[in-house]
Amino acid sequence: MRRIVHISDLHYGRVDAALEQPLADAVRGLEPDLLVVSGDLTQRARHGQFRAARAFLDELPGPQLCVPGNHDTPLDNLWVRFLRPFGRYRHHICADLEPVHADEEMVVAGVNTVNRFSWQRGRIGRGRLARLSARMEEAGDRLRVAVLHHPLEHGPETPKRLMRGARETLEQLSGCGADLVLSGHLHMASAEPFRAVPGLLFVQAGTVLSTRLRHDEPNTFNQIDHEAGRLRIVTWAAGPRGFAPVAESIWQRGNGGWHREAAAAE
Repeated sequence: MRRIVHISDLHYGRVDAALEQPLADAVRGLEPDLLVVSGDLTQRARHGQFRAARAFLDELPGPQLCVPGNHDTPLDNLWVRFLRPFGRYRHHICADLEPVHADEEMVVAGVNTVNRFSWQRGRIGRGRLARLSARMEEAGDRLRVAVLHHPLEHGPETPKRLMRGARETLEQLSGCGADLVLSGHLHMASAEPFRAVPGLLFVQAGTVLSTRLRHDEPNTFNQIDHEAGRLRIVTWAAGPRGFAPVAESIWQRGNGGWHREAAAAE
């Protein structure tokens, strides 16, 4: 069995500090095989915010895999944003913008979808997509997981523009046998197959520490367990006594992709 804990959108600079210790306790208690952070570690990509995010990540178990979000490039310093958009992120968080974690049972590959020329809307170029696809294809029988900040599909409740290259990315990931995609950005938690490619499971994380809550959703993170072709996805939400499970779904790999087997709580 492999366990991934998926957190996203910490937004240091706009965090609820009272949630830091309960979150750290919950994550350590789950003893994950991998901690995934799908972007927006900071609010304005300032050095102090990155230092605070780094200090918090150092309190969490490893190994860890992080990708940047759009808030992790400076918005208020255009010179830095256009010439060295990821310099601060690389210095404080991770030098590799396309990190990979591989073991005997899973391959988890990150890709940078941040567009320095558009604050909100992400993009993925052909080179990045080719490298991501190759990593999925090389995984063999192992679980294949892609991690990116911007979602590849939006629901009708989302006013934001879909990232450039989303459809092509979905088609290529489906064609190279990817199993699931982990994303952030929208501050909403969900786990469902993509409508465009039902064989690929879309796991979305809410914001785990930020005060920038949307749609009346609490702060959340995801627990993802994989064993023998089954995925168990648990959403944990912040409450008066810390983080606790609030929703669970179980998915079985079969003909045509993932099929929902059960939901213990909604």
